[in-house]
Amino acid sequence: MDAIEKLLKGYAQYLDGYYRENQDYLVELGQQGQSPKIAVIACCDSRVDPAVITNSAPGELFVIRNVANLVPPCEGQKMGSWHGTSAAIQYAVCNLEVEHLIILGHANCGGIRSLVEQSDLGGEDDGFIGAWMSIVKQAQRQVLDDAGLASLDEQARACEKQAVTISLSNLMTFPWIKDRVDAGSLSLHGWHYNLLSGELLSVAAAGEWEPVVARG
Repeated sequence: MDAIEKLLKGYAQYLDGYYRENQDYLVELGQQGQSPKIAVIACCDSRVDPAVITNSAPGELFVIRNVANLVPPCEGQKMGSWHGTSAAIQYAVCNLEVEHLIILGHANCGGIRSLVEQSDLGGEDDGFIGAWMSIVKQAQRQVLDDAGLASLDEQARACEKQAVTISLSNLMTFPWIKDRVDAGSLSLHGWHYNLLSGELLSVAAAGEWEPVVARG
């Protein structure tokens, strides 16, 4: 069975299983429109699905995915520029009026690893990905200058977390985010998921990372 056949078989199973069991809810959701309270900025990585990690149902999360779950700073209307991530964030905040924005970083992120290794992730001169990853170039410099991070794995893990904090800062450069945060109607969160251990960490205002829930 090739990949597409497997995908279509899964769709058939979805129709006969999840869709049939939840049809009333899904139809109501489709007719009434979405009203999620939470938006998640996540990585494109196929191993890290925000809905799976949080056991969320359709309609509960507005998910924005890009390489390495980055947020660029607010750049305004630049001629010839495309702002897909910024547009999605604006829609979540200004149109859907979400109450929480979560940046979900993760372990073993290929984009972050390429930044630490200073390698070419995209090929073909890395025109798009290299420019995109430059958003968190500061994180790369910080971890490479830290003598306490001896191994590449330690550097990558530190860079993953530092990239989340940089993106949190970049969120506050958007005036319609800052206004809502200052008014108390919007909360920002920085998370890091370890897909090997299942641990989910949250960064506090002082910069410390702590588990979001205590594991039994």
